[in-house]
Amino acid sequence: MDTVEIIKEQLSANKIVLYMKGAPNAPQCGFSAKASQALMACGEKFAYVDILSNPDIRETLKTYSKWPTFPQLYIDGELVGGCDIIADLYEKGELQDMVKGAVAE
Repeated sequence: MDTVEIIKEQLSANKIVLYMKGAPNAPQCGFSAKASQALMACGEKFAYVDILSNPDIRETLKTYSKWPTFPQLYIDGELVGGCDIIADLYEKGELQDMVKGAVAE
């Protein structure tokens, strides 16, 4: 299975996926920490992929998503955005609605 197929499988198998540096309980950069904290504060389970442990996914995802930086949040297979967008959506209360909506489906 090539890397694009692996990414597609991850996105289809999980309603919410955060591609980040490290893990939610041990982020390896401030942006990943901020994004994962906002997502955890929504109170629902989500999948994550540590791109530092998966260099093929790290490089391929940039092209796949047409988004050059990490973290990257996907809900229902669609790219939501990176750290600033995640934080902004959380502050507006929109991220919580998006997460609850995805889990409820």
